[in-house]
Amino acid sequence: MKTIDPKAVSTAALHGYMLGAVTPRPIAFASTIDAMGNVNLSPFSFFNVFSANPPIMIFSPARRGRDNTTKHTYENVLQVKQVVINIVNYDIVQQMSLSSTEYGKGVNEFEKAGLTPLASQTIKPPRVAESPVQFECKVNEVVSLGTEGGAGNLVICEVLKMHIDEAILDTNGNIDPVKLDAVSRMGGNWYGRAKEGMFEVPKPLSTLGIGFDQLPKVVCTSKFLTGNDLAMLANVQVLPQGAQAIVHVTQQVAQEAQKRLALDDTQGAWELLIKQ
Repeated sequence: MKTIDPKAVSTAALHGYMLGAVTPRPIAFASTIDAMGNVNLSPFSFFNVFSANPPIMIFSPARRGRDNTTKHTYENVLQVKQVVINIVNYDIVQQMSLSSTEYGKGVNEFEKAGLTPLASQTIKPPRVAESPVQFECKVNEVVSLGTEGGAGNLVICEVLKMHIDEAILDTNGNIDPVKLDAVSRMGGNWYGRAKEGMFEVPKPLSTLGIGFDQLPKVVCTSKFLTGNDLAMLANVQVLPQGAQAIVHVTQQVAQEAQKRLALDDTQGAWELLIKQ
């Protein structure tokens, strides 16, 4: 058996071992606002439920290991102690992944990831309309676990209101895990899915993906491409040459493009859409 002393390995290596072992981890898709009202949306897999009375959830936007900077979400909850925790299902997993791209402060990830902001009832940050379950929360406390890169910041949230899509309920009014089809984080690029086991989602570009707001309108509004498809197409650094000239997206071409996307061949999918 391999034995590891946490003090004898790099933070990055330790991080990989811990996240590879402690799986599956649920995902808190957290929407927050700063003091100026700018909206931020970002996913965190350091997350779980810790109490039902009072209803408490905790997630942790850790300090970045590479440069010891903090996440916009962490900065926001210190300014405005409110957050919506949106649950991620398979239908929005690629959009969730795209939102994790490190866009600059003030950039609205709802717009970049093509998700719909929905007004909350008790707090200021909006909910993700496409999320099947949304928790409006007040932030009771933020606990810093350290000052070095990789240190967590526990955001202790109390649920004020919960919203559930009735389509995921069973005949008894309980959440059906198969209908929910939630996704979870595994190690590396791997995710878990309630219906079909494990699958991979490559991490977003280290450079910034163009986002939904930069996609040609005819592509973004296609009835044949899903949100997951569009998120993969939007995760390119530069819009491919000729993309703005696309005048329609046929069902046949969309299906062929989806096959390319299933193989993580985003370039090939774009080529099909441009040449149709």
